Amino acid sequence: MKPGRQSVILDIISQQDIETQNQLMEALAQRGIKSTQATLSRDIKDMRLVKELGVGGKYRYTAPERSESEDLAPRLRKIFKESLVSYDVAQNIVVLKTLPGLANACCSALDNMEVEGLVGTIAGDDTGFLAMRSSELAQRLYHEIEVLF
Repeated sequence: MKPGRQSVILDIISQQDIETQNQLMEALAQRGIKSTQATLSRDIKDMRLVKELGVGGKYRYTAPERSESEDLAPRLRKIFKESLVSYDVAQNIVVLKTLPGLANACCSALDNMEVEGLVGTIAGDDTGFLAMRSSELAQRLYHEIEVLF
């Protein structure tokens, strides 16, 4: 649902000048997608949408240039690789052990890598839990981490 909603948001802001989250919520509703302000706020943050000054002197939401997002991927992988000490899998949960204080950075990097099947992460000081949609997807991520190292 989230990727579909975010795709529609990108479509809307590419076709219309959207100044506020309320306008965006209304535009989504016109397309049959109900959303709350809190959800939109998270989507805007996740998608790294920014407001820029439009032609008419009003601000509007825009998406960052594609190259900016592509440049981010290698940096996120480096953060992940540099902070990880060990990892294991237990059913649909991947457990990460990191250097002290880096579990949050490691989990945040994974959250932004668009990992297939990743439902969410929880980070402590040096341990991260990755909830995957299925045991199979957890095993697949485990093997991807092996390849990374």
